Amino acid sequence: MQVASIRSAVAAFTLFLWARGHIVWGWPMLAVATVYAGTLTLFVTSTKLTTAANAIFLQSTAPLYILFLAPLLLGERFRPRDLLFMAAFASGLGLCFLGRPPASASAPDPATGNLLGVLCSVTWALTLLGLRWAERHGAARIGISALVVGNAMAFLIGLPFLMPLPAASAGEWATLIYLGVIQIAVAYIFLTRAIAELPALDVSLLLLLEPVLNPVWTWLIRGENPGRWALAGGAIILIATAARTLVTKDTKTV
Repeated sequence: MQVASIRSAVAAFTLFLWARGHIVWGWPMLAVATVYAGTLTLFVTSTKLTTAANAIFLQSTAPLYILFLAPLLLGERFRPRDLLFMAAFASGLGLCFLGRPPASASAPDPATGNLLGVLCSVTWALTLLGLRWAERHGAARIGISALVVGNAMAFLIGLPFLMPLPAASAGEWATLIYLGVIQIAVAYIFLTRAIAELPALDVSLLLLLEPVLNPVWTWLIRGENPGRWALAGGAIILIATAARTLVTKDTKTV
């Protein structure tokens, strides 16, 4: 919770500067900010309890919810072939559960962490749908405002756990600042630009490239072994994403 709180405080400040202090208030913005704050908090706590690979793979099941909610909430219809790709994505994500590693120093409670990861996938799907709704209705300021307020909410959620501040090295503080500025603020600036041009389902599927690289980085840097099944699932997602992107591009060209 301390990590979630501090990185969100940094992100809120960075995004506030990007928005030049212009925050649009209203119920739509607060609704998106709330589910986004839930995503931020749930993801960090999930990562602390289960492996990083499982946490991010579970969050990446969001397209499964978007597939069915986007037509209802946004009127964005999916193509029949999307079901085939979704089946491939679902099978890839499912492989991360096979041969799940036992609890370890970096994953002390995999069962609870996985449950939080599932909840995170729901709030993440609602976040993407909310940002897409704001962009489609010409309310781009609602999207960036929701990001600022959502990070502020995540900071407040973790505030009771923040004090007293733990002793941390300069490298650890630099890491927290990096997470707030780069991992959240800069990444979401790019995301809001992308979601203005692409349907929510397309954006959520392209973002699945992140979990493909996540277990590789944690393996190389932290020595956390994601297992062969997780790596195999990541390969399936990578291939399915590339195939879907090529098919979509060819269809638009025609």
